[in-house]
Amino acid sequence: MASILLPRRVRSHLLAIYGFARLADDIGDEVDGDRLAQLDWLESELERAAAGSATHPILVQLMPTLAQLDLPLDPFRALIEANRVDQRVTRYETMDDLVDYCQLSAVPVGRLVLLVFGASTPERVAQSDQVCIGLQLTEHLQDIAEDAGRGRIYLPARDRDAFGVTEDELVAPHASPELQRLVAVHVNRARQRLAWGRPLARALPWSPRIAVAGFVGGGEAALDAIQHAGYDVLGTRCRPRPLGVGARLAGTLFASSSDQAAA
Repeated sequence: MASILLPRRVRSHLLAIYGFARLADDIGDEVDGDRLAQLDWLESELERAAAGSATHPILVQLMPTLAQLDLPLDPFRALIEANRVDQRVTRYETMDDLVDYCQLSAVPVGRLVLLVFGASTPERVAQSDQVCIGLQLTEHLQDIAEDAGRGRIYLPARDRDAFGVTEDELVAPHASPELQRLVAVHVNRARQRLAWGRPLARALPWSPRIAVAGFVGGGEAALDAIQHAGYDVLGTRCRPRPLGVGARLAGTLFASSSDQAAA
């Protein structure tokens, strides 16, 4: 996320945002006890960070970012709310329902990144939203078995029913042919959303363009890994290879440059 090609000040802000997002996810996924109470504490600590009086090290790290950039708190609150949703919602009926969840769990990060870059416009926000949803969908595909083991299923029920995929199939040693076909559909859906990263990158100055290309390249390379595994996300650890990320990153930069030249 915090590319070494970015200025140090920008990297520090991105790392502070990532630290907060990671902490919220860890509370929502890992901590023992009352997770909702812990998430309430995190929201209170976020308010204290905005006032300059946080005590948790990660929120202390976030304080200069909030102050120097005058960032709104709503995107951070949305990330907390996504983890609250995870405590009470374990199934999604439709794709629209899942996208609504991604509006909380992924979209806020992209909007914050644009604010850090000083590059937030309505058009770029709309493009970033699509990219972030695509990245979240990709992560869900990579983690089908892990999520199902936690009792969470992000593949929409209507899609599973349409392809004849049962919940038990999501924790099998290998993906069934039906699940492979369903995953292939979702890979295509994620690719369509990640494609918005190209016009987004094209509209940005060079260093943030590289960062956005890195986000998109990582997602596309992960989808490539899923496709190369025959969409068997249960029997294969479908993680992007560095060379694959580099090739996809370069493809995004090249497409952006050629499009600009044509314009």
